[in-house]
Amino acid sequence: MTVRVRLAPSPTGNLHIGTARTAVFNWLFARNQGGEFILRIEDTDQERSRPEFTQNILDGLTWLGLNWDKGPFFQSERLDLYREAICKLLDAGLAYRCYCTPEELEEMRSAQKAKNQAPRYDNRHRDLTAAQRAALEAEGRSAVIRFKIDDNREIRWNDLVRGSVVWKGSDLGGDMVIARASSSNAIGQPLYNLAVVVDDIDMQITHVIRGEDHIANTAKQILLYEALGGMVPEFAHTPLILNPDGRKLSKRDGVTSISDFQNLGYTAPALANYMTLLGWTPTDSTQEIFTLEQAAKNFGFDRVNKAGAKFDWDKLDWLNGQYIHNLPVSELTDMLIPYWKEAGYDFDPQSDRLWLEQLTTLIGPSLTRLKDAVDMAAMFFPSSVSLDEEAQQQLQQEGAQTVLAAIKDKLESEPTLTADTVKDMIKAVTKETKLKKGLIMRSLRAALTGAVHGPDLVESWLLLHQRGTDLTRLQNILDR
Repeated sequence: MTVRVRLAPSPTGNLHIGTARTAVFNWLFARNQGGEFILRIEDTDQERSRPEFTQNILDGLTWLGLNWDKGPFFQSERLDLYREAICKLLDAGLAYRCYCTPEELEEMRSAQKAKNQAPRYDNRHRDLTAAQRAALEAEGRSAVIRFKIDDNREIRWNDLVRGSVVWKGSDLGGDMVIARASSSNAIGQPLYNLAVVVDDIDMQITHVIRGEDHIANTAKQILLYEALGGMVPEFAHTPLILNPDGRKLSKRDGVTSISDFQNLGYTAPALANYMTLLGWTPTDSTQEIFTLEQAAKNFGFDRVNKAGAKFDWDKLDWLNGQYIHNLPVSELTDMLIPYWKEAGYDFDPQSDRLWLEQLTTLIGPSLTRLKDAVDMAAMFFPSSVSLDEEAQQQLQQEGAQTVLAAIKDKLESEPTLTADTVKDMIKAVTKETKLKKGLIMRSLRAALTGAVHGPDLVESWLLLHQRGTDLTRLQNILDR
């Protein structure tokens, strides 16, 4: 038997990190088992589904390296298949038309609430006679399709993460709606629980891997698999991703979509690596850095945790930094250029390539996120630079102007500038002015970079010199 798993996101929003982590676990298991990873877009919610969200999902999975083997399949293109299944259930007496109005359902819920009862449909239209149905239809009522749930039934499955799980039919809220309201002779829009089961049967899905918030749906869906004569897949309900307060990570927590993480400057391998660790422990628990391919070799549900996984920004930042620091300079430069372009920095990616790679070499070891390069490189692109408060104070120190004037004079007579000539220049100025080297270095840094702290001064100066901005900046300070 070929293992087949599926990711079935709804295009009602951007690719969420919870959905992406589910995709990671599905992908890892499929690769571990030599199986197939199928992508299915559940877009039956026509009011909320958007093509731009579909594209965001596809782009996010591709960026993360989660390539799928079949699909994407779209539920909106499979409606006839779902309606055929619903007709099968109606003909078998396993489903029926329910004519309750919204007002009647609200009255039912209010009465249950007054008695401190859990809300549920009381199955009042389950056994209508033909005459009763005709009378309700004569009133002009539309009908949903409901699937019959036996309150006395126990639904059991062995969850690959949680072990034995048991649900009572009486806890599932009464007969469930599987198609939206429509006229008496038609079948309305098929709903999630029905459509997902029909798709799983049709695509021969062997394992359903999804978040624990779907456990109640699983109990309902097992009944539908059985009613439609399909194979019931194995289930693995993975832990939710939690915020620092222990609640499910949501949009209220800010950054949650994969495109948000991408825009913040996280690399795809680091984010995929981190998501793998959100709920799964490698065989070697000390190993924290690995590719998806490496993780797939050892992936299994015996090492997936039951408890929720708290999202740790510090851990993600650390991982991201490790990946960045191990990138070849040329590759890292390619990744930084879009951020510098978006920031509006003035450069030509081709003619300035060598200079850009030198800049990357200088700031690369200090990067945690790719976007950090915007601020770190800001002082290198313009001809002039603004001074922060510490830099202003430094340049007001006695002797600072003398130092800068001496440096400028020597710089104008120096045909080429290298690390050695810079050091010789500073040594000569120290001797001539009889000022402390610390004052010279701090003043020079303040004038050239606008700050008293930053990357290596000599390397920074050499970069500025290549663009001819070192003399300009020194002159600007001396002209004040």
